[in-house]
Amino acid sequence: MDTETALEFVKQGTTLLLLDVPQYTLIGIDTQMFSSGPNFKGLKMIPPGIHFIYYSSSNRDGREFSPIVGFFINANPSQIIVRIWDQKEERLVRLSEEEEERYSNAVKRLEFDKQLGPYTLSQYGEWKNLSNYITKDTIEKLEPIGGEISVVCESDMVGKFSKTAMDKALAEQLKNSKFSIPEDTSQKRVCYYTTIPRVVKQKGLCGKDLSNLNLDKTQLLESILMKEYGGDEDALLAELQFAFIAFLMGQSLEAFVQWKLLLSLLFGCTESPLYSRSRLFTKFIKVVYYQLQFGFQRDRKDASAVPEGVSLLDESWLSSDSFLHHLCKDFFSVVLEAPVVDGDLLSWVRRLKTLLDESFGWKFQQNNEGGVISFDDDDEYAPVVEILDDDIYRE
Repeated sequence: MDTETALEFVKQGTTLLLLDVPQYTLIGIDTQMFSSGPNFKGLKMIPPGIHFIYYSSSNRDGREFSPIVGFFINANPSQIIVRIWDQKEERLVRLSEEEEERYSNAVKRLEFDKQLGPYTLSQYGEWKNLSNYITKDTIEKLEPIGGEISVVCESDMVGKFSKTAMDKALAEQLKNSKFSIPEDTSQKRVCYYTTIPRVVKQKGLCGKDLSNLNLDKTQLLESILMKEYGGDEDALLAELQFAFIAFLMGQSLEAFVQWKLLLSLLFGCTESPLYSRSRLFTKFIKVVYYQLQFGFQRDRKDASAVPEGVSLLDESWLSSDSFLHHLCKDFFSVVLEAPVVDGDLLSWVRRLKTLLDESFGWKFQQNNEGGVISFDDDDEYAPVVEILDDDIYRE
């Protein structure tokens, strides 16, 4: 890139000025992660739009790291965002308006230019595939008070959801961290995710009808879409992307749980993918394709910046008994064995299946009972069906 073009990117792009960040601190933006050096002052040439900033402080030799803290931003052209490192709390904090204006003017005069690392524009397309549905409204709706997302604020969830290897690793990290002091429960800084019930309960239904509602989550999906998202399919996909990013980059246990619940909801539908919501499910499979493609890639160009113990997706998910394998297996059967299916949906399902086959060695056998979905006894994400007496609903 020539000097004139680079200068134009600097002027038009967003600048993230990070003051007094200790050496060896991990700093991430989107799919990029860096280890700060002694002269590091932030990032420049950030494309306008949605981004996720995350960081983790280290000890003096850069071998041990605190839980990650992250936050979303909606960057405007030529915007300058300033944060300073609070040595006592070991986190980035805002400055007063007067100080922020003073530093912003210094950035405009290019006084910090040599100490600002450039955003790697070649990876921007990868980030857009992971975040293209997230908007300013998504962030304002879901982000916690203060905007910071961290497993440190989720200590009450650790005991409830420590099932997978990644859950347990996060729990152990939180337990041993100097940040594991209980938070003030009067202001819990957790995200405002949509409630996704795993079990459908409806008054007046007999046992058979209740079972059908839980085996095919189409009606539950329609109810949630209308009630929680005002019928906006893209808003649901935005929350799926928000949760994945907060979980993958931010290491949030709460986000991990929400991501799995949303996957279970959408993969658990058998009617709407083929009839009423083919377009939604085409977009959904495309979103999941890019999430898994990025999350499970093993050869990252910037892998040297990621310390030992900080990973993307848990390797145990590559096994054939993972929750992802079960969800994909049954959904693939619904689509691939259907007599009539939307062409775009079929194309993306085949593409996702090929990714899982070739990258992870997953083999998906077709069902032998005319497309009827079957579940293993130990399948954690199979529908939980409760057969309730009608008397229970009588008042």
